[in-house]
Amino acid sequence: MRIPAVLAAAVFGCLAQPIQAADKPATHALLDAIAGAVSAAELKADILALTGFGTRHTLSDTNSATRGIGAARRWVRDRFEAISHDCDGCLQVETPEQTFTGERLTGPTAIVDVLAIQRGTGDPGRVIVISGHIDSRVSDVMNATSDAPGADDDGSGTAAVIEAARVLSHYRFPATLVYAVLSGEEQGLYGGKLLAQYAGQQNWRVEADLNNDIIGNTHGANGMTESGYVRVFSEGTRSTETPEEAVRRRYNGGEVDSPSRNLARFVSVLAGRHLHGFSARMIYRTDRYSRGGDQVPMLAAGYPAIRFTEAIENYNREHQDVRVENGVHYGDTADGIDFPYLANVTRLNAIAMAALAMAPAPPPSVSIAGAVSLDTTVSWTPAAGAAGYRVWWRDTTAPLWTNSRKAPAGATSLVLKNVNIDDWFFGVSSVSADGYESPVEFPGPAGSFATEAEAPAQARH
Repeated sequence: MRIPAVLAAAVFGCLAQPIQAADKPATHALLDAIAGAVSAAELKADILALTGFGTRHTLSDTNSATRGIGAARRWVRDRFEAISHDCDGCLQVETPEQTFTGERLTGPTAIVDVLAIQRGTGDPGRVIVISGHIDSRVSDVMNATSDAPGADDDGSGTAAVIEAARVLSHYRFPATLVYAVLSGEEQGLYGGKLLAQYAGQQNWRVEADLNNDIIGNTHGANGMTESGYVRVFSEGTRSTETPEEAVRRRYNGGEVDSPSRNLARFVSVLAGRHLHGFSARMIYRTDRYSRGGDQVPMLAAGYPAIRFTEAIENYNREHQDVRVENGVHYGDTADGIDFPYLANVTRLNAIAMAALAMAPAPPPSVSIAGAVSLDTTVSWTPAAGAAGYRVWWRDTTAPLWTNSRKAPAGATSLVLKNVNIDDWFFGVSSVSADGYESPVEFPGPAGSFATEAEAPAQARH
């Protein structure tokens, strides 16, 4: 049963409404243009090419020119190089590699990620990542020879990464964009681990990792269909939270305000403003129940990360040998992809990357004061490139930020008269001169977008 888009928007989150309509956060023609440039035909061509390699199992052939993960990775590298050629060399293609051992590996195995890096023009050390994994599998996770087309898991995510690169490479952004195609997810999230290590080695300040895994199907095995929304998973408390920070968070709040959760809110609001008939359904979990993806190692490294996954999965298509039994088709083949739906998920990713890259970083330190007072004072440390700031507050049970007020020019604090600190959650977003806004940062370590190495001392104590 398909939920109408209007009802989905009502159920899964309304747009945040400020106190004054005239003070409403801006919409941007650039984001609409980016959404319009995403092509379902391009996505289909990329997925058909990926499934044409037979299997992309992590342990499959790396030398063949036509079959196996080696050929597939080289094809992705060539796609990035071609896109870079079309934008006058705007992409730097890298293939970081590391040898891993593990339970789902037959021995020491080289894991190779394929990255295309689009350097920012203003603050290149600030990085926005989109990721998907290229490896595939069948029923036996160790079977590296049988055909494993991996059209949805995760050819869809890989195609979204490539399409985002094709579209966004025609623009320039203050922050750096990284298009990451990862290996080894099915064998133990190794590509995500390699990406997190590489980000640390490069001293990237990763503000967001948008991980896309299983984003192209709209038909469930039970006959239900859903094409009106995509699920966005986010952790509630930071993976790197210390015991001392946990005590403070349990007492004062922050269980649903990690940077990843506020990144999910940012994406949900963007969908409502710029995509017609398509929304983001926030799921308050790091991933699907007892399952995982490459965003998990990024979270473990302290980087904000969320996972996009289709609204309704078809488990007959996932991790299955390709076959027909009793009239039921099993296996992850391209006929299971809804390409217009995949295009909508890709649009949401692309506009999220652009909006994040155009906005300043969230304020590096937010604090609140007002105990035993009818007023609340919200304070913050200036963010590089910010022209202004918006203070937000919401009911403690509200899923999205509902109330906001722009701070006066040059201000680093704002007093909210007759807004009791006990009754609301608070946050601050940075605003660029042309109206792009960062995600909201919740006060203290619970909501800090900075990693431990980056965070100011005042934000940690």
